[in-house]
Amino acid sequence: METSAVERDALPVAVIGAGPVGLAAAAHLVARGQTPVVLEAGDAVGAAMRGWAHVRLFSPWKYLVDPVARGMLESAGWTAPDGDRLPTGGELVERFLEPLAALPAIAPHLRTGRRVVAMTRRGFNKVKSAGRERAPFEIVAKTADGRSERILARAVIDASGTYGSPNPIGAGGLPVEGEAELRERIHYGIPDVLGSDRARHAGRRTLVVGSGHSAFNALLELAALAREAPGTEVVWAIRRREPGQMFGGGERDALPARGSLGARLRALVDSGEVTLVTGFRTVRLVETERGIVVEGEDDAVIGPVDRIVVATGFRPDVGMLRELRTGLDPWLEAPVALAPLIDPNVHSCGTVYPHGFEELAHPEPDFYVVGMKSYGRAPTFLLLTGYEQVRSVAAALTGDLEAARAVELVLPETGVCSSDLAGSGCCSVRDAAGETHEPVAASCGIASGCASPASRRALPVLAGGGCC
Repeated sequence: METSAVERDALPVAVIGAGPVGLAAAAHLVARGQTPVVLEAGDAVGAAMRGWAHVRLFSPWKYLVDPVARGMLESAGWTAPDGDRLPTGGELVERFLEPLAALPAIAPHLRTGRRVVAMTRRGFNKVKSAGRERAPFEIVAKTADGRSERILARAVIDASGTYGSPNPIGAGGLPVEGEAELRERIHYGIPDVLGSDRARHAGRRTLVVGSGHSAFNALLELAALAREAPGTEVVWAIRRREPGQMFGGGERDALPARGSLGARLRALVDSGEVTLVTGFRTVRLVETERGIVVEGEDDAVIGPVDRIVVATGFRPDVGMLRELRTGLDPWLEAPVALAPLIDPNVHSCGTVYPHGFEELAHPEPDFYVVGMKSYGRAPTFLLLTGYEQVRSVAAALTGDLEAARAVELVLPETGVCSSDLAGSGCCSVRDAAGETHEPVAASCGIASGCASPASRRALPVLAGGGCC
């Protein structure tokens, strides 16, 4: 059945995901007189962030709230948290996402428990062209009880993130032999070892794989648990052969909370509280009576261990997009125009470039991927960048191309550095005062830009994989 232009234009704009960027997208659409429908896979907003609710962010509140969302909240009597305070992921959900989702302008448009599994143009498969742009989007979502819902929309903003698609332990991007079979003894991300996951790790030997801030957080908490629970052991494996600048700039880091992570972890390694194994690339996991034996290249072996924490980053789920005409970079799986600006093979310092709807566009008109998912497999996404993305996209969808193209990031003047994925290390930069800003390892899924106040404008990072 054909849909007229009037009928199509009366349909809502579908926003997939009710995390910070998805809810900010809804706020921008509402502020422009548009009707969104926000589809969230979890049973509450910020479902992915709740998975690392115990992790404290590096960035203070003043960098974590979208300006339009802030205005809507303050008009409803909301009081912003102390701008210089560092919240946990759970506090960000409780103090920002939940109040935003509860606003009368947002709440009626929110549908939780809807996991989007597929999208298409109504009546048009990926091949058919004639009249395609006039057809509405048809979105298939699965409800918590297994039912299937179909939602029509005039445009789609995919802010579903990457937290549900962790990278496997294998360096080649595929699960290693035995990984799937031992899934129940592997945690992808940052376990709450001092809270809900304590019993799984107390008095046991845990291997952490990964060299970013997600791994740092997990290791520090495991070391704290080891001091409380006798018999708790911590082993850390990284793929690079030399730690190099992985531990970061310590006191010289522009974000003290982040800089202290590397310094504290280095001290734990030096004291032997954390056993560091370098140059280890996992090829096989073998279950034995004594635990999991982790086999690496060149006959290297770690173990046996009781649990494994895999903090090697995340990747986008592009399966739901199969019937849409997407333009994705062949290796980053980010939009083609955005990929060269964020490719970690080239931009080892994760330079933040302002970008908007034009860089985020796909061959499918009125379809955009935003937030962490827009960065594909690059670990350099920043939350404020996501807010600027949805501001630009919302303006474009309402025909305000002047505002949509006026992409501008109001960024804090700080030096923020991250290591590159290839393991070659990040640059150091020197500011006008002659101070050198050393790099800090990128988190798995969330990382930073590398800049000094004199050279580039960059944003602070967030801790915890997949926060956006």
